[in-house]
Parts: sequence; C-alpha cells; structure tokens
Amino acid sequence: MATPDFISALRASAGSQLLWLPGVTALVFDDEGRVLLGRRTDTRKWSVIGGIPDPGEQPAACAVREVYEETAVRCVPERVVLVQALDPVTYENGDVCQYMDITFRCRAVGGEARVNDDESLDVGWFEVDALPELNEVALFRIKQAVSEAEAPTWFDTRGFASFE
Repeated sequence: MATPDFISALRASAGSQLLWLPGVTALVFDDEGRVLLGRRTDTRKWSVIGGIPDPGEQPAACAVREVYEETAVRCVPERVVLVQALDPVTYENGDVCQYMDITFRCRAVGGEARVNDDESLDVGWFEVDALPELNEVALFRIKQAVSEAEAPTWFDTRGFASFE
C-alpha cells in the first residue's frame, strides 16, 4: 500500500511511533457471488481490497475509490460488515501503525477486473469456496460478508467494561 502524503507529513514530526489510523476494506461481489481479490506487490500474497481514507473522505467513498484504483472495477457499498481495531503493525522501516478498519460489502456494477495501479501484481474473481491462500483476518471478513444479515454482523466485544 502506498503511503498517503498526509501520513508522510505526520511521520516527519512523529517519527516511527504508533499512529492510530482509519482503514477501509471493500469486499466486492459480482452477480455470480464471486469475491474480488488482489495480489499485493509488497507481500506477493492475495488479499482483500482496502486502503486509508484521505482526510475528510467518507469511509464508503474510500472503499469505492480504492476498489477502482486497484482493480478498475466500479462498485457500490451495500452494507457495513464489521468495525474492528486491528493489532498494531510494524513496517520494515520501523514505522508502527494501528488501524480502525471499517469493512464494507460491495456490489460490482461495472469495469473489468485488471491490475490498475502499482500496488497489485494480479487481481481476480474467486468463488467463496475456492479462495486462494488468505490470512485469517481476510477469511473472517469474507465469511461475515456472505452472511445474510442486513446490519453489521460482527464487532469485537473484548475490552467491554462490566457496568453491573
């Protein structure tokens, strides 16, 4: 994932210390029920599509933008699937980030899936029961997105205080 300019500016004064950042994941499904995935240039692994909203950008708009930028697919968000604080990540350069991710289920409405930027090696549609190797976070999100629930289907309850 390319580092947005506003984060580079923050890093100039904050150094490598932990930055708490918004993140968005878009799980895009086509009319056949297949999910859109991208193979990342940095890890060379298949992954769900996502990114960081620009300052002032709404999360759903970010999901649509990221999908198009990375895959040339046009999509529409249908619902929020989950909201989750992810574990901190330390990058090779020592920068530490922790993301508050909002995952959207989206529907493809146009475009042909193809590599559309320098962040992806490959993109493609996959049957949910025939996915390439993915990490557990991605698999869990896909599972939640195929759920028939019409409201957000999951949130992490760890850390809830008891007020009894």
